[in-house]
Amino acid sequence: MLRIATANINGIRAAHRRGFGGWLAERDADVIALQEIRAQQDKLPDGAFGDHHVALDLGTLPGRNGVAVLTRHPPAAVRTWSGTALVGGPALAPGPTTRGAVAPDQVPLSRGLGRFAAEGRYLEVDLVDVPLTIACLYLPKGGLPAHLQRAERMREAPDGGARYARKMGFMAAFSRYLTRTRRAAAAAGREFLLMGDLNIAHTRQDVAAWRRNQNNDGFLPEEREWLGQQLSPRTLVDVVRHLHPDRDGPYSWWSWLGQSFANDAGWRLDYHLATPRLARTALRVAVDREHHGTRLSDHSPVVVDYDWR
Repeated sequence: MLRIATANINGIRAAHRRGFGGWLAERDADVIALQEIRAQQDKLPDGAFGDHHVALDLGTLPGRNGVAVLTRHPPAAVRTWSGTALVGGPALAPGPTTRGAVAPDQVPLSRGLGRFAAEGRYLEVDLVDVPLTIACLYLPKGGLPAHLQRAERMREAPDGGARYARKMGFMAAFSRYLTRTRRAAAAAGREFLLMGDLNIAHTRQDVAAWRRNQNNDGFLPEEREWLGQQLSPRTLVDVVRHLHPDRDGPYSWWSWLGQSFANDAGWRLDYHLATPRLARTALRVAVDREHHGTRLSDHSPVVVDYDWR
């Protein structure tokens, strides 16, 4: 069995203060994809990634973004958009930056992704003991198109749709890249699993208050349509929805404000998207809402057990 998790930790230092290290040890996952590390190497806490081997692309924006994949064994290969990665064992700790070259079979970036290459948003790892490529993605949050922006209803200043356009551009380019890298994995005899915070709730089952959120970013019709276009029984399968086709949720993000968490008024933003053969082996899913009564982040880890032999 393979236990695989994804979690947006919203800052590795804050997550450790809330008990991330204990969750990491007790959950005993074989693979963990992390988003929003939000720290450069010299700012990582001691024992940041427990006993796991780690591949990181922290990006160049201090305090923002950053993705990682943790594995039990050293990865067979690592690929990033920036062309380099931090790769190390459990002893990876603050200190002089050491960067390992990525695998030579890096899929060329689609037009439009180059501007995001240094932001620490995407990382791929080939497992050494299983024919499987793990991809970790932190998709831009985005914003509202200009015609939906109303200053009195927004917590951020209106931007004329700039954040919306940036997200839509990323998604269009990433769609092309995803097809290429998934096919490259298949050509090499590997299954493919994309995990991460996609900042999109796909269907009405994925937002508790879907009626009043239809004109909010993350649930816009064009965002939902894009996510649907990435899925099919022959390409990528939404593993959680495959296991729970008729269930509302399980949600993985709740606002820190008000009673959203207590009332389970959340969004499902964190995904396992697997090639069909891998998806068929999924046994169970769990969303770890809390660890010993404490939320690790505004997101919660999504953990899937795969009966992969």
